[in-house]
Amino acid sequence: MTWWKRLRANPLAWIGIVILTIFYAAALLADLITPYGVNESAKNGSLLPPTQIYWQDQQGQFIGAHVYPTTQGKVDLDTGDRALIIDYTKPSKIQLLSNGKLFNTNGEGRLNLLGTDEQGRDQLTRLLHGGRISLLIGIIGTTISYTIGCLVGGISGYVGGWLDLVLMRFVEVLMSVPSIYLLVALAAILPPQISNTQRFALIIAIISFVSWAGLARIIRGQVLSIKEQPFVMSARASGASPLRIITTHILPQTFTFIIISATLDIPRFIVVEAVLSLVGLGIQPPDPSWGNMLSLSTNASILILQPWLVWFPALAIVLTVLSFNLLGDSLRDALDPKNIRQ
Repeated sequence: MTWWKRLRANPLAWIGIVILTIFYAAALLADLITPYGVNESAKNGSLLPPTQIYWQDQQGQFIGAHVYPTTQGKVDLDTGDRALIIDYTKPSKIQLLSNGKLFNTNGEGRLNLLGTDEQGRDQLTRLLHGGRISLLIGIIGTTISYTIGCLVGGISGYVGGWLDLVLMRFVEVLMSVPSIYLLVALAAILPPQISNTQRFALIIAIISFVSWAGLARIIRGQVLSIKEQPFVMSARASGASPLRIITTHILPQTFTFIIISATLDIPRFIVVEAVLSLVGLGIQPPDPSWGNMLSLSTNASILILQPWLVWFPALAIVLTVLSFNLLGDSLRDALDPKNIRQ
C-alpha cells in the first residue's frame, strides 16, 4: 500500500486537512465573508454578545431569518452586566450572497456572529483577518528556518573538517539559549515606531533565526550516513560540485523527515507569535492577530462578563495546532518505510 493510500485511509488526517482548509480559505477570503470592515466600529455597539437570530416576529409570525438593531444600555454597577437595548420595530432580514458578501442584512440590524469587542468592531471579521497573520507566519517561518537548517546541516555534514566544527559549535551555542527568552528580548528591542508590516517581517526573521539550529544538527547526522552511498560517490566522481551534490542528491533523501517535521513545527511558530502578541511584543492593534485578540484574557472582567472575546481566538489557535499535529502524525505513519512495504 502506497503512502498516499495510507494517508487517505486515515480519518485523523482528513480531520486535520478539512479544518486547515477551512481556516486558510476563510482567512484568504475574509473580505468576501463578512460585510464589516476590520476596524469598523458600530455606534453604541461595544461588547455585544453574539447576535441572536430570530425566525418569527414579535407576533409569532414566521418571516425568515432576521436580526434586530441592538445596542448596549447602562451598566449595572453592582454586577458589571450591560443591558441590551433591542429595537424590535426594525427587523433586518439576513441575506446570503448579497452585495458580494457571504451574508448581509437589509436594515439597521447587524449580524455579529461572534459578538463585538470593546470598540464595537465585529469579532468574526477581526478573527478572520487575524488568521491571515497567525496562519501565514507559521508557513513562512517554517520555510525560512528549514531552508537555513537544511543548507547548514547539509554543508556541515558533507564538507566536514574545520567548517563542520565551527558550524556545529555555533549551533550548540544557539541551542543552549532558551528560545522564548531570546524571542522576548529581541522583540522587545524593536523600534516602537515601525509599522505592523515591518514588525511582521522582523518577527518572522527572529523566529526563523532561533529555530533552525536543531534541524541543522539532525540533517548533519543524516548527511554523514548518506554521503557514503554509491550514488553520491558516483556524482562526486562525475565532477559535480559539493553544493550541487548536497542540494540535488543528498537533501532529497531527507525529504520524508523534513516534511513530517515541518508539519509538526508549523504550530510552534503560530504559538510563538500568539505568545509575543499576547504580551504586547507582536502585532500591535488596531491590526488583529489571534495573539493580540487573546490579550483581552488578561482582563478579569472580560473573562467573566464577555468570555466570547477570548473563547474564539483561543479555540482557533487550539484547533489549528491540533490539526497540524494530526496531519503530521498521519504523515509520519503513512511515510514509515515499514508501513509502505505492507
